[in-house]
Amino acid sequence: MYTINNLLQQNQYKAALAVVKGFRNGAVLKDKLRAIAKATYTHSRNLAYFVFTYKGLQTLQEKIQGKSLQSQSFLAACLGGWLVFGENNNINSQINMYLLSRILFALSRLAVEKGYIPQPKRDPFPLFATLVWGIVLWLFEYYPHTLQPSLQSSMNYLYHDSNVWHDITDFLVYNKPRTAP
Repeated sequence: MYTINNLLQQNQYKAALAVVKGFRNGAVLKDKLRAIAKATYTHSRNLAYFVFTYKGLQTLQEKIQGKSLQSQSFLAACLGGWLVFGENNNINSQINMYLLSRILFALSRLAVEKGYIPQPKRDPFPLFATLVWGIVLWLFEYYPHTLQPSLQSSMNYLYHDSNVWHDITDFLVYNKPRTAP
């Protein structure tokens, strides 16, 4: 144990060991079952409220106007989105950001389908992944205050906390030194 702890203190191995600890931090699962259960409940409840609101408003508009129109779907969804997902909280933020990414992909495909932009000659996904990861890490390293707090926290854990350790316990077992209760 002394040999391992001594090795962990050597500056010549710091960069390589930071890579190893970063890998370890990416693979460790925290005990967050209660938070996950609560978030899952809130997510499913909000979806149920939204579906009820959306379908109810869509049906009401069809009855009033006597037919189904594209604008009815849009308006029902806008009102449901405002009522159910309009509060700025962690769950709604995650759902709305997830949908935004899906919308951007769909609008890109629609722009190709309608002829507004040409069909890509090669799969654009590698370029997309390159830019997403390049931009998010640039923002994290130089403008972290612009990122959502949960993303900042995850990235700190993965990329910055992996640069610090004192011995084997906070290198492999715990992310940070344990403090006395």
